[in-house]
Amino acid sequence: MREREDSDRKARILIGIAFTQSESSKMIQVRIIDDEEYEKNKNFFLELAEPRMVDMSLQKALLLADDVPDRKLSSEEEEVRRVAEMGKPILGEHSKLEVVIEESYEFKNTVDKLIKKTNLALVVGTNSWREQFMEAITVSSAGDEDDEDAGEERLPSCFDYVMHFLTVFWKVLFACVPPTEYWNGWACFFTSIVIIGFLTAIIGDLASHFGCTIGLKDSVTAVVFVALGTSIPDTFASKVAAVQDVYADASIGNVTGSNAVNVFVGLGVAWSVAAVYWRVHGGVFEVHAGSLAFSLTLFSVFSVFAVLALMYRRRGNIGGELGGPRRHRIITTLFFFMLWFLYILLSSLEAYCHIQGF
Repeated sequence: MREREDSDRKARILIGIAFTQSESSKMIQVRIIDDEEYEKNKNFFLELAEPRMVDMSLQKALLLADDVPDRKLSSEEEEVRRVAEMGKPILGEHSKLEVVIEESYEFKNTVDKLIKKTNLALVVGTNSWREQFMEAITVSSAGDEDDEDAGEERLPSCFDYVMHFLTVFWKVLFACVPPTEYWNGWACFFTSIVIIGFLTAIIGDLASHFGCTIGLKDSVTAVVFVALGTSIPDTFASKVAAVQDVYADASIGNVTGSNAVNVFVGLGVAWSVAAVYWRVHGGVFEVHAGSLAFSLTLFSVFSVFAVLALMYRRRGNIGGELGGPRRHRIITTLFFFMLWFLYILLSSLEAYCHIQGF
C-alpha cells in the first residue's frame, strides 16, 4: 500500500517480503520513473521494519510464558522456547539504506549547449540596417565550437582576415536586405529570394560563357560549374541549419526542398514559358533527352552508396550521419567527394563519347 504525507510531500511505500525456511536472502526491485526531465541529485531510503513470524507453531512456543507469567516452564518447554528463539528472524546491524541518484554533469553540459544553440537560433536576425552593415564590415572569428561553448572569446586569425577580404563584397551586398524586424520578416524573405535568383542566373550565364570559351560541352558545364556554383549556397545554408538544430532536420529539409524547387519549379516553369512562347509563335519547343538516362543511372547508383554510408555511420561508435570522431568525418568527406568526382568523370567521358551511354 502507499501512504502519502502532505506535509513534506514525500511518499512512503510499504512492501511485504516473505521468507521460507530454506531462504536467507531476497531481491528487491525498485522502479525508477523516468519523467524525461533533467533533475539534480535525488535520494530515497529503504528501511527494514521489525520482522514478524508467520509460523504459528513457533509463535505459540514463544508465547507460552506470556500466557501465564508466574508459571514455571518445564525442561521441554524451555527447549522449545530456546529453539524458537534461535529461528526467530531479527534485524541486522544495518536496517536502513539510502539510495542516491546523482545528476549527470555530462548530460547537463550537453543540455546546456543545446539550449544555448536553440536560443541562438531563436534570436537570429537583426533590427536595423546599421547593425547589418557593421556585422558585414567587421572581421569576426570563426573559432571552434568548444571555445564558443566555453564562453572564451577568440581573436581573429590570419585565415579569418583572408576570408573576410574574399567575402566582404557579398557581405555588404546582402547587408542591403531589409532587417528581419520589418514586416515580421516577410520583407527579408522576399528580397532574399529575389537576390538569390538574380545571382543564380548570373552564375549560370558565367558558367555557360566559361564553358563556351574553353570548349566544354553544355552537359559537362552544367554538371560541373553550373551545379557547383548553384549548390554552394545551399551547402552553407544546410551547414548552418545542421549546427543550429538538435537533430539536423532543418538541414535535410533544406536539401530536399532545394532540389525539389530546382527540378520542379526551375525546370518546369522555364520549360512551360518556352513551350507557351513557341506555341504562340507557331513553333514547337523540343527538349532532347541526350544523356539524361545515363546521368540518372549514375546518380541513382551513387545515391545508394551514399545512403549505405549514412546507415553505417548510425553505428554506436560514430553516433549519427553528421559529426562524430575526426577520423570518421575525414573518411566520410573523402568518400562523398570521390562519389562526386566519379559522377563528373563518367558523365564527361560519356558526353565526349569515350564510353557508351544508354
